[in-house]
Amino acid sequence: MRRLLAVLAGLSAAAPALADSDVEHARYSVVASAGPIEIRDYAPQIVAETTVAGERDAAINEGFRRLAGYIFGDNAPKQKIAMTAPVEQEKGARIEGAKISMTAPVGQTREGDQWKVRFTMPAEHTLDTLPHPKNPAVKLSHTPGKRMAAIRFSGVAGDNDLAEHEAKLVAHLKAQGLSPKGEAHYAFYDPPWTLPWNRRNEVMVEIPRK
Repeated sequence: MRRLLAVLAGLSAAAPALADSDVEHARYSVVASAGPIEIRDYAPQIVAETTVAGERDAAINEGFRRLAGYIFGDNAPKQKIAMTAPVEQEKGARIEGAKISMTAPVGQTREGDQWKVRFTMPAEHTLDTLPHPKNPAVKLSHTPGKRMAAIRFSGVAGDNDLAEHEAKLVAHLKAQGLSPKGEAHYAFYDPPWTLPWNRRNEVMVEIPRK
């Protein structure tokens, strides 16, 4: 996460619209809530997405760099696109044969995971109106509407924080008789100058509509 903050800091001079109050958020309606947990219905979206192999922290750093480059003009007509929130990260497929390295105390870090990092495009755009990315690692796609369960928390959102809140969210869903679909999504909403206790971070999982 510290690496991501460093990238955001480098972009801040060129991107004052990163301030959370100034950016468009992914659109959803709240179906139900319980404390920091919400059940949401998300509208269909157009996203810019890239897949990065490696540890989560390094992957979101590289993914953010690629996607920020795209919206700040690294596209065919050099067109700038408005920043939106959140920056979203999702674990992708595991690379076969990836090494597992040991740490002390006893722990494991998988070096072969792939992570999907995505920006939601402003609602005014369609796939036809968005400029073509110059970087072949950046892809544009349409995502259908879906129901997500989300748990919100503040702080810097390191790996332990994300794992802890994912476990709380999954336990809550299981108590309600709901089963998550696929991997968890991590969502980060704020620029680097936001004080930790004012930051908005979320862990989200897709759930079936009843």
